[in-house]
Amino acid sequence: MLIGAGVSVRSRQGPTLARRMWRHRWHYLFVLPMIVLYLLFTAWPMVASWVYSVFNWSGYGPMTDFVGLANFRDAFSDPLFWRAFRNTGIFALFAIFIQMPLSLLIAIVLNNSALRGRNIYRVLLFLPVVTTTAVVGVVFAVLLDPSGGPINEFLLSHTFLDRPVNFLGSDHLALPTVLVIDMWKGMGVTIVYWLAALQTVPAEMYEAARIDGAGRRQVFFRITVPLLAPLGLVILLLTFVTSLNAFDIVKVMTDGGPNGSTEIMQTYIYRYAFQPEGTPRFGFAAAVGILFGVAVMLMSLIPVLMRRWQQHRSEGADR
Repeated sequence: MLIGAGVSVRSRQGPTLARRMWRHRWHYLFVLPMIVLYLLFTAWPMVASWVYSVFNWSGYGPMTDFVGLANFRDAFSDPLFWRAFRNTGIFALFAIFIQMPLSLLIAIVLNNSALRGRNIYRVLLFLPVVTTTAVVGVVFAVLLDPSGGPINEFLLSHTFLDRPVNFLGSDHLALPTVLVIDMWKGMGVTIVYWLAALQTVPAEMYEAARIDGAGRRQVFFRITVPLLAPLGLVILLLTFVTSLNAFDIVKVMTDGGPNGSTEIMQTYIYRYAFQPEGTPRFGFAAAVGILFGVAVMLMSLIPVLMRRWQQHRSEGADR
């Protein structure tokens, strides 16, 4: 009886984990290349960075000079580190408070079915996204050239300026210039996000609001914004993470200059690891990368916590 009961219990529990894995062995075989690539190029570099960060290592030869937390202390005491951190934060704030609202307004216009040629406008706005960043940087560097650049020539010929402006060579203008170009380059993705979110708003809500005599401003703030708020937090997180990937445009256009005015965390790390003035400081670059990664993870928690707070609030209102 006990043997029969044991067999019946095992039959109800189903096959063991090993048998289930063997049954789906072909599935695991097809997933194996992705797992191997992930371990080699994502998981291992993340783990290795923590090891490198506690050594004074140039990237060549064995790691023998253990320095503990000295690399982290050097980063905190470097003024250029804090400038790069501040500039990276400016990129994020610019994307959240300028790019996101502007993209929402453009998406609302493009979502209007009465707009003629709206698909053409969508393609034109999304075209910079699929354009190579290096090409964008080189083209704008030529356009903004103070000596014979088309933009300066236009402004001078129409008497808007009395002398050429060095947009990329000025400590005060370089960062705003790169910010605007980076926004123009990536704004199409945010517009697509908002367009997808606007499709979730029922058209009946707008029709009912028009029947009740609501104006455009009332419709926007009392219907569109509340219904887009849950997806807006997701778009906020995506936009925030994307804004931190400005290495390519900064590297091509200014290389962190002039005088570090456009230095961001990625160019700062790259400079010490692969483009040093003297001996490479690979361990120091790894330490800075860890600090930057921890800061990004902590800041990324803010939209998640806001989302959970919003869910708890809505659940409490339903009760």
